[in-house]
Amino acid sequence: MALTAVGAATADPGTIASKQGQAQQVLGQIHQIDASLEKAVESYDLANVKLGSIERDLKRNRFELKVARANLGHAQSMLSSRLVAIYVSGDSSSTLEILLGASSLDDLVNRIETVNRVSNQDARVIDEVTALRAQIKRQKAALDRAHAAQAKIVAERAAEKARIESQLAQRRALLSTIQGQIAKLQAEERARQARLAAELRARVLAQSTASHPGGGANAIGVAAATPEGTTVAPPGRYGGVVGVAMQYLGVPYVYGGASPSGFDCSGLVMYAYAQMGVSLPHSSYAQYSMGVAVSRDQLQPGDLVFFNGLGHVGIYVGGGQFIHAPHTGDVVKISSLSESWYAATYVGARRIL
Repeated sequence: MALTAVGAATADPGTIASKQGQAQQVLGQIHQIDASLEKAVESYDLANVKLGSIERDLKRNRFELKVARANLGHAQSMLSSRLVAIYVSGDSSSTLEILLGASSLDDLVNRIETVNRVSNQDARVIDEVTALRAQIKRQKAALDRAHAAQAKIVAERAAEKARIESQLAQRRALLSTIQGQIAKLQAEERARQARLAAELRARVLAQSTASHPGGGANAIGVAAATPEGTTVAPPGRYGGVVGVAMQYLGVPYVYGGASPSGFDCSGLVMYAYAQMGVSLPHSSYAQYSMGVAVSRDQLQPGDLVFFNGLGHVGIYVGGGQFIHAPHTGDVVKISSLSESWYAATYVGARRIL
């Protein structure tokens, strides 16, 4: 978000210009921190997504290991019972001795069938015991790998959290040096956001009452509007997510937040889409792998727009604007794709299908 400091008009013009220059320099430093901070927050969120996946794998591996151990115990019990039965029956003679003891041809055939059946059964039990032992070894190795991955991700989360806290402290210290200018800028921004919100509500209302909601070639993805040979993404299905996101304009930014009490950028996207019955991961990096790519000139309301090396995400609302949770100290708001920082750091867009 590009900000311009405005000083008081009661002091010496030279002093005012000097203070404005200082404030602008500090705001530039804060802006750099915000961009870096948001990447750290989204890395933290991505670590949480990975940790959740690892923990699900751990749960599944523990269950499979438990089942394998129970099956091994059952197979070993069967094998033990068979050995005991052979010992008790005195069936220690060789197969040849058993067959030579036949009293008739029919008895010989029966004895051969019995020997083969018992041998096959014993072989299957032994094979099962061997296979189950190998399975348990594999499951234990998978558990060890998952535990190691879990420890690594937890350490990464701790490092990212410490980095975030450090950057937040820097930001607060810088803000304290230009509180007067910031207060005025915040008041101006609140007034601007109120105007943008009113305009967006009017536009959404007009679209909902039109015969073709979201009308216009770009809004509905008409193929004729694209150059020959260009791949057009399927029409969007979730334009209604804009109305959901609009309900949370003004909600404060909270890193790791994904509820109406506070959102970070990917948390807002995840929460808004969840209200539409769509599950998205809580990470702008992971969200970029969802849906299909859509070109900037084919954006439709509900498409996800990404910035800052995938470190930031918002929901396109039409008219070249998007709703997003920008950074700490700010609130859920409406911004324009043409604003300098967003235009310069724009990465691409995805359409959720």
